[in-house]
Parts: sequence; C-alpha cells; structure tokens
Amino acid sequence: MKISILTLGCKVNKYESDALIFELKNRGFETSDKLEKADAFIINTCAVTNEAEKKSRQMIERARKCNPNAKIYIMGCASQNRPQQFEGHDVTFLIGTAGKKKLLDELEKQGQEIFELPENYEDDLYSAQTLSRAFIKIQDGCNNFCTYCIIPYLRGRSRSRKIESVVDEVSRLPENVKEVVLVGIDVSDFRENGEKALGRLLQNLDKFNKRLRLSSMEDNLIDETFLKTLKSLKNFCPHFHLSLQSGSDSVLKKMNRKYTTKEFEKSVDAIRKYFPNAGITTDIIVGFPTETEKEFEETLNFVKKVKFSQLHIFPYSKREGTAASKIYKDLSGKIKAERLKQLEAVGKVLKSEFIQNNLNGNLLVEEKNGEFCEGYTENYIKCYIKGNFKVGDIVKVKFEKLYKDGALVIQSL
Repeated sequence: MKISILTLGCKVNKYESDALIFELKNRGFETSDKLEKADAFIINTCAVTNEAEKKSRQMIERARKCNPNAKIYIMGCASQNRPQQFEGHDVTFLIGTAGKKKLLDELEKQGQEIFELPENYEDDLYSAQTLSRAFIKIQDGCNNFCTYCIIPYLRGRSRSRKIESVVDEVSRLPENVKEVVLVGIDVSDFRENGEKALGRLLQNLDKFNKRLRLSSMEDNLIDETFLKTLKSLKNFCPHFHLSLQSGSDSVLKKMNRKYTTKEFEKSVDAIRKYFPNAGITTDIIVGFPTETEKEFEETLNFVKKVKFSQLHIFPYSKREGTAASKIYKDLSGKIKAERLKQLEAVGKVLKSEFIQNNLNGNLLVEEKNGEFCEGYTENYIKCYIKGNFKVGDIVKVKFEKLYKDGALVIQSL
C-alpha cells in the first residue's frame, strides 16, 4: 500500500509530516510526500488564514485526481478548527492537531475523532532527515493569544520537548545534514522546569558541528544574557526572524502584542551590537481592522528605520473565534491589497540593500538546479553559484550581483 502525505502551512507541519512518513516506512508502507498516485493520502492542513483552509480543502480534490478511489485522511489545524468543513468530501478519517501517531493506528477506521489537546509535549514521532538542512521540532502550542490569531485555540498551550530528547535526535542526524533549524509554534517560549531554556538547549547542540538556526521568535526573547550565549556558540547562524506584525504602537496594542516599537527597536539594536551583519527578517500584517492610513504610514516608516533584511507580508485574515473578529470590523480587500503592494515595494529595496552590504559568508549548498547550486548563507541570504559543488558542501562566497530572489555569488578563496 502506498501512502502520500501532503503538507500545507508551517515548518512545524512539515516536521510532523516527515515524522509520519518515517513511521509509515518502519511499518512497511511505501510512502511519498508528493502529489502523485497513491492508495491513500494524508493531508496535513493549515488554518492560519481563510485562504490556507481553502487550500486544505482543495488539496482533497487534487488528490482525488491522482486516484479517485484513494482513501483520504485529514489532520492538522484546519480540521481542529472546523472539522465540519470537510463534510461532503468523502473523507475516510479525520483528526485534529493532537494524536497524530494515533492516526496511523486508525488507517482502517472511518469517521472522525478530535483528541483533547495535550498539556505536555507529544514526543512520540521523529523525522528522518535526508537533506542538508534539518528541521527539528522543539516546542508546540502558544500562550500569547494575539487578537488576530487562531493558532493557540488549535494547538493548545505552550509545551516544550525535553532537552535530552532534542539532543538525541540531533545526535542521530546523518553526516550530510550540515544545518539544524529549531522550529515550534513559539520557539521563544522553550522551557525546562518552567524556566526559559533556549540558550541552554543551543549550548547542548553546539558540540555537533552543525550550523544552528532559530525559526520565528518573539521580541521578549532578546536580552543581553541570551545574546551573549549566542555569541559564545561556534555554530550559531546570525539570522533572527523577529515577528513585528505592525510598526504602529496603537495597532500593536489592539493586536495584543506585548511590546512597543521602541522596545522592538531596542532589541534590534542589541542584536546588531553582537552580530553586525545579522539577517533580521520579520512578519507584518497589513490591513488589521481599524488600521488607519496614518497607522499604516507608521509601519512603513518603522520598517525603513529598522532596515529589515526581508519582509514576510500578509493581508489580515479574519478568523472566527478570535478576539479581533468579535471586536473589530474588517477593512476592505482593496485597502489591504494597496497597502500590501506599498510595503512589498519597500521590502524589495531593503532586501536588495542588505544583500549587497552583508553578503560575505558561507553558503550551504542545499540543491542543484540546472547550472546553479542554491542555498543560504549563515545570515539567510539566498545564493546561486555555478560550479561543481555537491549538496551539503559549505562554500565561502562573496557577492557578484543581485539575482532572482537573492544573489549570484562566486567562490571566495
């Protein structure tokens, strides 16, 4: 029996899907992570926006085109949020965000079962890593309850994996894996015995001679103690994805973000004190309900002031059940689209400036595509290089010119 697992959404979903593939292989199934003919499809869904849920439903129809008689299994945030949206799609079995390993035990069952969200980290699935960069899940859930976000209701409260469990998984990574990316719903809240412990985890992982990278983090993680810890590591990649969401203090307050722009800027300044060439990327929501033209201008000006290396921009998406959906009236799609376009133009300029001024590092070759090898530097600049390099090679490079979504580089001897 061949089972294909199709994944939408974040890196946490990708890790969990890869872990299910590994477990299925151990149980003797033929597996795939591609949209191709299979006897059954497991669709790992996303609910971060309305569009993400729509794509999750559409994936069922795309799978059906590969095999009209295939069994369809649904899991993830969209099914946790609204399992009824999959009615009428001839789904064989459905679960939510919890108990993913249990799904594998129910491959002959029909119906649905939404398991209770756990209080402790579910540490029963491990991913088999085969690429040069490995994603390792260390945390799940979120306690922040930003007014626009549905995820805390779907993933539950924040809970952390044991340090020894993470260390054990990294210790078993194959030699060709040269970079480890620590992922979670709120990596900043990684704890051990109730105390924040992300720095301690990184210190335990630094011995493996693999580049260490953090995924999205919150402003409250950044302080002198944490930055000194990072600076002491020999393998840390100076790339900080700090989620801003808005450059307007009044909008941040309505979002229930727990910092001001002044505090955020102070964190950025502290990062650059220790890592002058750090890549500092961010997420921004445009068109939050009640966002005025003046407040949007504040975001534009703040983004230019901070000089982010890259922007990830999203139009606000109303999520039923969140505080924002109950309190505020949504803005028009036209306003959101116009603001998105303006901010994208600013982001393009900032990204180009950062690449030209900060590209002088080591490229990890992640894939070969025609005449080019592709990958990222430590500070997260996408690079393209010609040459006879292998996936997994780390090449010292320097900037030649802007190219596609990054830079064309040459080897620096």
